[in-house]
This record gives sequence, C-alpha cells and structure tokens, in this order.
Amino acid sequence: MNKPSSILVVVDRTEGASDLIKKALVIARQFGARVELFLCEAEQAHELAHAYDREGIEDARAESIAKARDYLSDLKSCIDATDIEITIDAVCESPLYEAVVRKVLRSTPDLVIKGLAALHARRHRSADPNDWQLMRTCPATLMLTRRRAWHVPPRFAAAVDVSEQETPSLPQSVVQAASMLVLPWQASLDVLYGESGTSDVAASSHAEKLRSLCDANGVTPDRTHVLYGPSEEILAPFAREQDFDVLVLGALTHRPAGTVLVGTLTSKLLDALDCDVVLVKSSSYRCPIEDGHEAAARATPAKGGTVAMFD
Repeated sequence: MNKPSSILVVVDRTEGASDLIKKALVIARQFGARVELFLCEAEQAHELAHAYDREGIEDARAESIAKARDYLSDLKSCIDATDIEITIDAVCESPLYEAVVRKVLRSTPDLVIKGLAALHARRHRSADPNDWQLMRTCPATLMLTRRRAWHVPPRFAAAVDVSEQETPSLPQSVVQAASMLVLPWQASLDVLYGESGTSDVAASSHAEKLRSLCDANGVTPDRTHVLYGPSEEILAPFAREQDFDVLVLGALTHRPAGTVLVGTLTSKLLDALDCDVVLVKSSSYRCPIEDGHEAAARATPAKGGTVAMFD
C-alpha cells in the first residue's frame, strides 16, 4: 500500500454518511490526502434496467445523477475541513460493487472507505453481498467501517498467516500497510498470528518467520502475539479484549481450498468484531472487472450481486 494521497469514500443516503466522512477526514488530515465523495444510485439503476417503457430512461438516469450530486454537495457544505481538498462524483449504475470498482479504476485512489451495509437486530453491522464482492474485486486497499469512534491515538493491529500455504508476499503486504496507516499517529502496531495445531517443528518455523517479519517492519516483541487455535475462533476475542480500532488483514489467499477458508475466516471476523477492518491484496492481484468509461453509462440487471467465494 502506498502512502494515502487520495481517499475514495463510498457514501450512501443513510444517517451514518456524515460519520463515515468524518472518519475519512481524520485519515486524510494525517496524511495530507485529498478526499473524493462517491455516491452510486444502484437501486435506481436496477429499476431503470428493468423498466418496461424504455422511453426517457437516459433522462431519468441523468436526473438521478444530478440529485445524487446535489446530495453530495450538501454533505460537503457541512464539512468543516478547509485544509482538505474534497471533490464529489456520482453515477447511476448497478450492481453497486462494480460501479465502485470502475470508479477505483478511473480515479486510482490509494484507499477506499465504505461503511458496512447490513444492520442486524442487535445493531451490529456486517457485510452484505455488495461488500463481499467488493472485498474480492476492489483493486485498492479497502477499509470497511462501523460507526464506532476511534481512540486517540487509534489502536491498529495486523492479522497475518505465515504458514507455508499462504500467498508468500501477503503477510509482508499486510504488515507494511498497517505500519503505513499507524505511522502519522506514532502509535504502536500489534501483529497477530493464529497457530492452529501444527507440529512443533512447523510451529517453530512459523514463529521464526513471524519474528523476521516483525523485525523487518519495526514491530517489537511485546507487540507480537502468537495465538494458539483456529484463527476464526481466537482472533476476534483477542481483538475485542485489546479493544483495537482497526484490524488489517489479507483479502485473498492462494491456500488450497482457500475459497472456503478465507470466506469463513473473514465472515466470522466481520461478524464477531466491532472494529473497522482494512483488507489488503498481494502485489500480484489482478482486478477481474474491466476498465472502460463506457461502462459508467451502462446498468446491469443484477441488483445486489451474488456472493462469490474468494479466489
């Protein structure tokens, strides 16, 4: 992850939009980054794509975009941040995650920030189908947030897998991204690794890899944590106990049968944690969604997108 010089904030029309923007501004101010507020009218695009009467479709789309830009302009006018460059953009496309990815391909932000969409009865936010697809396809580092305020300074942690089955470059990418994000606050970074029942020889090898990784990134031994047990069972309770604000982890894996393992782990963490999550991809990642400005004017029939397992 590069030092964030540009941040894309995926805004919706919920009452939490202003809280999301405030959190983005906290990061932008620390890094001197510019911010772009982006709103996609995906539901309107879905309705237009399925309209029986095709007359006036493009006028309706243009009107939808104009209203979205007015909404973003109103949000921007309420922001007290004259020290930060803030721009706006809006589209009327469906599904939402594809529109966000195409915007990322056009604008090339260093960080994308989006609020978790699903709200459960216990007021706990988790990922919806568009969030899952965005985790899989977003080519930029992705932060999925809840409404919980951060400590001052914020408490960052990175969860890594240093076993032989993991994508070799991913642990380094995760710790580097976390170190970059925590740097302006001059705060400490914790690194977590779950050791799940391997042999003593393998466990010793993993511990050595973890030490080397942490030493190379300036993480001290007292901030390096080896937790014993299945990662999906031990990481979330430890993170809650330590009261982290942000957990950084790899978005994708090349593990055998990784579609199940990563999907399960990420799902359980997102459901169990009450902190924000930053998802990092390896340097070898290639976005599966095509670039092209012509796609911005095209709405696809799918409304929410189908949940796809990770590659």
